[in-house]
Amino acid sequence: MSLDESRLAIVSERCAALAQEIHRVFVGSREVSELMLISLLARGHVLLEGVPGVAKTTLAKTFATSLGCDFRRVQFTPDMLPADITGTYVLRPQDGTFQLRKGPVFANVVLADEINRAPAKTQSALLEAMQESQTTIEGETFALPSPFIVIATQNPVEQAGTYPLPEAQIDRFLLRLVLGYPTPSDERSIIRRAGGPSASVSAVFSQDEILELQRMVEEVHIEDEIIDFVVRMANHTRRNPLVMLGASPRASVALVHAAKARALFHGRPFALPDDIKHLATVAWAHRMVLTPEAQMEGLLGDTVVRQALEQVPHREVRS
Repeated sequence: MSLDESRLAIVSERCAALAQEIHRVFVGSREVSELMLISLLARGHVLLEGVPGVAKTTLAKTFATSLGCDFRRVQFTPDMLPADITGTYVLRPQDGTFQLRKGPVFANVVLADEINRAPAKTQSALLEAMQESQTTIEGETFALPSPFIVIATQNPVEQAGTYPLPEAQIDRFLLRLVLGYPTPSDERSIIRRAGGPSASVSAVFSQDEILELQRMVEEVHIEDEIIDFVVRMANHTRRNPLVMLGASPRASVALVHAAKARALFHGRPFALPDDIKHLATVAWAHRMVLTPEAQMEGLLGDTVVRQALEQVPHREVRS
């Protein structure tokens, strides 16, 4: 199916309408909701970071409602077991048979709230789901609903008693989005809305339409020069003396796919270098593992990615 101009214009208009619908409830940066949709179109997952009280859960729930998708929230705790996420077989006293009781992972949008409060064994229950869109229960594999996206949250400040995500799992998140404090204007709006009637949110897309948009992302064209630019940036992060673990090949694939999704979001049949530049930090910074010396100096993965963007040249691409 070709990406004709009229079809792309409709897609871009609908995507803008979805962002508008989300902000009927969520007060904050529009870019966050746009990036969440881009991640969904790219079949990726999102890591939301922010201090308590900045509406991370509200954002995730509103996002799911505006998509017309099933939503499940899981509050991660230190005593949580993998079966609490995936589900398990329970005995039916009536006939003595075992029946599958599906866990919250069997939803289109899964909010893993405070994911770093559960031990690694429980966190790993999401690995198969995020990478393969399936889960295994008692040796039997079950496909998860489509579309499927995990939105995980964590508090970047309070680390006592938490279990930091291992590199293998954090690499599964396409984008990491940081929710900061609202602007004074936004905070006034939040206070005015508090205690009043909740705004209703309508579904902008159906599940079938989202799947169609995901297929359209695969048709978005990207020039070899842009792919070469991504490869050079990835190698730059790997050679950076501040870095122990740079961008993996999975990170390169993720950035290219996200760039194609952003192009579709904006109604273009082709990706541009600007798409790569706009997404590089949110797609790569959380994947960087810095040296102890760099960490002691307070440097972050964002610094490494910005250096790559500044120091790696790219050729102009004709659209």
